[in-house]
Amino acid sequence: MIAYYEIKENRVTQSTHDNAPVMIASTIQEIEKEEIKNKFDLDEYDMNSIFDPDEVPRIDFSDERLLLIWKSPIKATVSESIEFEIKVTGLILFRDQLMFVGETSEISFMEREFRKTRDVSDVLLAFLLSKVRQFVGHLKAIRMIGSELEKKITVSMENKHLLQMFSLSESLVYYVDALEGNGAVLRKLDRMASQIGFQERHLEMLEDIILENSQAARQANIHSSVLSGLMDARGSIVNNNMNVLLKNLTLINIVFLPLNLIASIGGMSEWSMMTKGLDLRLSYALFCLAILALGWCTWIFTKKIVDRPRNK
Repeated sequence: MIAYYEIKENRVTQSTHDNAPVMIASTIQEIEKEEIKNKFDLDEYDMNSIFDPDEVPRIDFSDERLLLIWKSPIKATVSESIEFEIKVTGLILFRDQLMFVGETSEISFMEREFRKTRDVSDVLLAFLLSKVRQFVGHLKAIRMIGSELEKKITVSMENKHLLQMFSLSESLVYYVDALEGNGAVLRKLDRMASQIGFQERHLEMLEDIILENSQAARQANIHSSVLSGLMDARGSIVNNNMNVLLKNLTLINIVFLPLNLIASIGGMSEWSMMTKGLDLRLSYALFCLAILALGWCTWIFTKKIVDRPRNK
């Protein structure tokens, strides 16, 4: 399906004309792919690159036709794992027409970046800027999720949150790769600005995009280094929490061992015979106090033995 848009009063609005300056092609059929190839002089390799999720960002300019392969973030999915994925979008600029091809369902011309658009070059640069800022927004979300997972891992005794941290770290690796690839495309686009026909306002906007993209790439690199560098430490925290739990359970077993032994050897009937001269309520109250005192002494004794190497 191909949607058509036109530029009216510095805004991108929907149009019904087939020759509209801005077009969005999403979920297209083979016939539409052939039409796009013929119209914009694309070969099979170019078209396959647009729909290849593993394609690296690149730019190609020939005969007034600009093909730009750009990577953008997709909305995150949160379940057992936390995934921030990347999609590929192809931008084709030919004279006074611009077409978006690929996974383009999230393009919204109502975003603030698309204000004051005068021509298709403005639309192209506004799209690039909006996606860079979307990366920045996702990086903020990743930082918040990472901080929340760190708090949970500190007291956790299972691997669920640790696996989510692994997924988050993997997503950051893809983000770093996408941002650095997009940065290379932006630098090449800056060098080709005169060939494409960019004006002064286009160059200023492109400079802002390059700056924000480099900042996002640096931020993603820092987050990725922190997450991957401390992953072993977080795994050790989970193991330590489990060891502490096992130690406490062992201490509880040790405390109850002599109590069970006494109750098993003597039993309630023998205690009643031994204290037949006392009131039943008093005798069993004394029995409970003795058991509690023995359990408390056993707990203190075992704690001192267990904690002695650590105190040294």
